[in-house]
Amino acid sequence: MIRRIIKLLFFFGVIGLIGLVGYGYSGLMQPQTREITRPVDLDVE
Repeated sequence: MIRRIIKLLFFFGVIGLIGLVGYGYSGLMQPQTREITRPVDLDVE
C-alpha cells in the first residue's frame, strides 16, 4: 500500500516537472520589455 502511494507521488512529481519545463519553453514566461530613453549630459572640456 505504501509502495503504491510512493509510486503515485513520484508519477505526479514527474508529470509536474514535465509540465513546468514545457510551460517554461512555451514562451509564456517571457518578461515584458519596453524601450527607455534618457538624455545624458557629457562634460567635455
